[in-house]
Parts: sequence; structure tokens; C-alpha cells
Amino acid sequence: MDPKGKIAFVTASARRIGRVTTLALAAAGANVVINYRTSADEAEATADDARALGVEAMTVQLDVSDYRNVGAAITKIDQDFGPIDILVNNASLFKQAPLPTTDFSVWHNTIDVIVHTPFYCANAVAPQMMQKGAGVIINIIDLSAWEAWPGYAAHSVAKAALLALTRQLALELAPAIRVNAVAPGPVLPPHHYTEEMIARTADKTLLGRWGTPEDVAETVLFLVKSNYITGEFITVDGGERHGHRKYEAG
Repeated sequence: MDPKGKIAFVTASARRIGRVTTLALAAAGANVVINYRTSADEAEATADDARALGVEAMTVQLDVSDYRNVGAAITKIDQDFGPIDILVNNASLFKQAPLPTTDFSVWHNTIDVIVHTPFYCANAVAPQMMQKGAGVIINIIDLSAWEAWPGYAAHSVAKAALLALTRQLALELAPAIRVNAVAPGPVLPPHHYTEEMIARTADKTLLGRWGTPEDVAETVLFLVKSNYITGEFITVDGGERHGHRKYEAG
């Protein structure tokens, strides 16, 4: 799909990877919908930067994990801006959830944001896309979809489920809608990372360095434009999935 003139909706797009992805789509000619929950100022700044690229932009305040509001928001976007052609499910939650536990709040919140939100959004935009005969959905997963991360049970399970949802949506919504996933590796350090943690993470990759949010955004654009790819994923990780084999076999 050529993004030019299309409408792209990126969840959690006021900041970080969501913002960069939104601006990459805008630079490719897509009109963009910026979603935020509390970051109103950042969302407006992202919208202004998108408009400076010569496209239209609107902001939508929405807790996308609440199914009661998602359908109404998609309908309003359709009425005020036009039907969505490109959906990027970027919203995520990265909190520790050690096991065993007596507090299930992090588990439920993480599953809501990472699994339920993409399902609600895809379910809401699919009828419009199928009526038009074309649409693209891209889910942002990460390397925890393939491996357990100590202390992050909810995150790892949720990302694995989102990868499975990617394949299921690709099957159910074909041939009109293509659904793929992008799995970033180390492209943006979490706020709590120390310099030592940043360096250690870089050494885990085959390329020996961190990537950038722009690397992720360019991969999203590639999948938007690649009309014969669906039900697949691309890792953008500098080879981190295989980096543990850099120094020795076995």
C-alpha cells in the first residue's frame, strides 16, 4: 500500500517509538491520527510536526484498552477525518510482574494493553478496511515473544500472545487486510537503564550497538508498502536474538 493520501492511526503515538513511526508515515504522505491517554502536549507537538510535513493530523485522547470507548473513537475518526487505512498497534506496558504473586494488577493491566488493545482496535477498523478492499495492520511486539524474561512474566506472555494474534488476524482478515508484526530489540533504553546496562545490552547484539526508533519506523513503512507479505514478523534487533552465541557454542 502506498501511504500517500492514506489515513494512519498509531496507538500511543505522542512519544517515543509511536511518535517516530507517526512522523515517518507522515513523511511518506499519510495523514495521521495521534493517540494519547495523558500526554496531551506531546500529542499536539507530534501533530504540529506532522502538519509541517504537508499532511493532515488530528489527536485523539483515548484509553485504547477500554473496549467501550474504542469503537466510538474509531467511528468519530471516520466521521471527522476519514476511514483508517493503516493501523499500527504500538501501545505497550513494561512493568515487572514476578512470580508467584498475590497482586494481579500488573498482570491484568499488561494483558489489557498489549493483547486486548490490538484486538479491540483491529476489530473496530476491520469492517471499514474490508469494505474498501484494502488495509494494513502492524503490531509492535518484541523479543520477549520468543523467550521468557525474568521478572517480566506478564510482558513476555502478552507479547507472545500478540504474535499469535498477528497470525490469526492475517488468516481471518485476508485477502483484503494484511497483518504483520515488527519486533524491536534495543532501540530506546528504558528510563531506569544505567550506562552499564546500556553497554551490556549493546554487547548482546551481533552489531555491538543500539538501534534507533527510526529503524523501527522504517520497517513499519516497509511492511505497509510490501503488498505480498502477511502473517509475518521482522525483528529489528541488531541480531540480539542470536547474540548469545557470539562467544562460544553450546
